[in-house]
Amino acid sequence: MHVLPHDHPGVADHRSANAYLWWLARQQWVTLAGGMAFGIVWMSSQAVMPAVIGRAIDRGVADQDLSALAGYAALMLGVGLVQAASGIMRHRFAVTNWLITAYRTVQLVTRQTVRLGATLPRRVSTGEVVTIGSSDISHLGQVMDVSARFAGAVVSFVLVAVILLQTSVTLGLVVLLGVPALMLLIGPILAPLQRRSDRQRALTGELSATASDIVAGLRVLRGVGGEQVFHERYRRESQAARRAGVEVAKVQSVLDALQVLLPGVFVVVVVWLGARSAVAGEITSGELVAFYGYSAFLMIPLRTATEYANKLIRGRASAKRVCRVLAIQPDWEGPADPVPGPPAPADLDDARSGLRVPAGRHVALVCEQPEEAAVLADRLGLCAPEVDDDVRLGGVPLTRLAGEEVRRRVVVSDTGAALFSGRLADALAGDDADRDRVVRALDAASAHDVLEALPAGLDSHVAERGRSFSGGQRQRLVLARALAREPEVLVLVEPTSAVDAHTEARIAERLREHRRGLTTVVTTSSPLVLDAVDEVAFLVEGRVVATGRHRDLLRTRPDYRAVVTREEAEAVGGR
Repeated sequence: MHVLPHDHPGVADHRSANAYLWWLARQQWVTLAGGMAFGIVWMSSQAVMPAVIGRAIDRGVADQDLSALAGYAALMLGVGLVQAASGIMRHRFAVTNWLITAYRTVQLVTRQTVRLGATLPRRVSTGEVVTIGSSDISHLGQVMDVSARFAGAVVSFVLVAVILLQTSVTLGLVVLLGVPALMLLIGPILAPLQRRSDRQRALTGELSATASDIVAGLRVLRGVGGEQVFHERYRRESQAARRAGVEVAKVQSVLDALQVLLPGVFVVVVVWLGARSAVAGEITSGELVAFYGYSAFLMIPLRTATEYANKLIRGRASAKRVCRVLAIQPDWEGPADPVPGPPAPADLDDARSGLRVPAGRHVALVCEQPEEAAVLADRLGLCAPEVDDDVRLGGVPLTRLAGEEVRRRVVVSDTGAALFSGRLADALAGDDADRDRVVRALDAASAHDVLEALPAGLDSHVAERGRSFSGGQRQRLVLARALAREPEVLVLVEPTSAVDAHTEARIAERLREHRRGLTTVVTTSSPLVLDAVDEVAFLVEGRVVATGRHRDLLRTRPDYRAVVTREEAEAVGGR
């Protein structure tokens, strides 16, 4: 019994598509060898059956020897039972190999996704990652699946050729030379099929990314009247993907037709040659029947060989996509020789912006351009594309600490954070969810109404990306998830941008109480949130130009007042 998923999927060789496929094969060589062994027995059983039938006709029927006929009948029964048993085991191994490949690939990509963190969406589209999970793992699994039958096809082909050579040198040579010739005729089609398949997969990945973006921003698109624009964009991209699929289908249809036509012509040639030999008295009637059986059987290894080539092409295209994801390096992963972290709680400061957050304080960042605050938030958690030694925790640069320690002590939760599908309790706090901790976090995020509306509470199922929730509900659940982690330093990017004023006021009040004694940094320009923090840092062009209480800055800084009151005016106008 093979236990899936694996405790550790291993370290993949992602230098090329062929290297990755070979690495997958080596990782499961035992089950792959088992599948090949049963595949060889299964197809070889079919290969020797015509010889047994021919002998039964010649020595049992033609010679009217009942005992010989009974013996060959028993032999056919035995071969049939071996074929049935080996076929069952071959199929079991084929499914096992498919599942092992699929699970291992999913685990590798998932592990890489977690490792990359914020780097992933900047380097690869969502659609490309989705395509790996939706179709690429299937193509990779099919390569391992068909490998067992391909091994059986090769061995059975050699076996039939040897039998035919012993009976008729002419027919044996026709088989030995004819089968490779048929494969060579199909070969020129495989290269354009691979090119077109690669293009179709690239377009399909881009289309998936566009669809994800449209679904995620549908409310906004409706609000600004942009539905028609994105509809036209999606239509153009979907038509491009459709045309690419048609181009693949054209080549695929020719390949499928040749898989039937060429073996059919080959069978006709072998039967014709065998019939001429029988008329000339060179072979017996039983051998003629056997030759016909060989001809019909040879269609199986021929089609299996072309199927293997076809699936190998698709598998290589899928392996390329997996290798692209696995080859991405995170913007920051931690030093080779990390230094010990400072004792908690520790002050957080950023030399580039001049920001200093004392341990245990609740600080808000206000910028005239919200994206500047978001960039600073990413820098504080080493989630930005470029990292430096400017951000320090307790006087120690974050870049000198171990990556695991930084992710544990400093958590950044931005507006782009999404909920994973699964049980709500697991989505909020992971497999080791502490229900009391989760409930406290939900209360601080003012999300109890969301919980009460769910039929099974924390045991309710969350749809992918939390699509069953409204924008405000999803934002509060994401906030609750960040709070449930209880990190030493929590950086929140616009955590109340999608909720109404009453809910925002409750969150602002409860957030400060929930995070008492822990360091919290909030990027916002909401007066309700700003009035509840210990200190506000006002940034202009990425530098802190003023710090103090919200009301003091309103009175002493006209530029600060302009930023904050602009939001107030927009909020009033919106209501």
